[in-house]
Amino acid sequence: MKTNGMAKVAAIVVCIASIAAASELKVSSAELDRAKLYIQQCENGVIGATRVLTTAQWNFKPAPDRWSIAEIVEHMVMAQELILGPVREQLSKAPPAAEQDSKIVDSIVINQLPDRTSKFKAPDPLQPTGRWKPAESLDRLVRNDAELTRYLETTTDLRMHAIAAPPLKAISNGAYESMDGYQWILTAAAHIERHTKQILEVIADSRFPAKK
Repeated sequence: MKTNGMAKVAAIVVCIASIAAASELKVSSAELDRAKLYIQQCENGVIGATRVLTTAQWNFKPAPDRWSIAEIVEHMVMAQELILGPVREQLSKAPPAAEQDSKIVDSIVINQLPDRTSKFKAPDPLQPTGRWKPAESLDRLVRNDAELTRYLETTTDLRMHAIAAPPLKAISNGAYESMDGYQWILTAAAHIERHTKQILEVIADSRFPAKK
């Protein structure tokens, strides 16, 4: 009887530990609010930076090997759609996330990814090709942000699965190599913030076309 009682106590302890672990893998209401606000702030930033551009300004290239503002926004949209498409699909099939401090990774994404001190070449699938006009790119960006917010609000296991994340590996110098679903959503917003800074760099160029 004593043995059976101890077994029951052990089973209860395991159950409580499992419930606690599962609760830690859920996105908290504070995290949800932070991500939603961050998505909106980054969207507002790029719309504000491009609101009154002329055609010549959209298409100005500071150098032959640098992007125009139209190309930068196209790149932003392509990255969003990569996360909403292939990345989201991979996450849904990924094994359980490896144990790591999610708050540290969240902070790296929000605070270091937008920093343009370090520059990285975009992979070929994210190279702009002029497939959309600027107005269409902005429309897609806004629609994608709305979908990212829905993804955030309706997915209960965002913390439970993770996949390899080359951007995180690059900015953390290899200290962290994978991101969960919540962190990929933060990355979509942080990527827009990063490239909005690039847009402002283009606008600050002394040869940037004046409005006529």
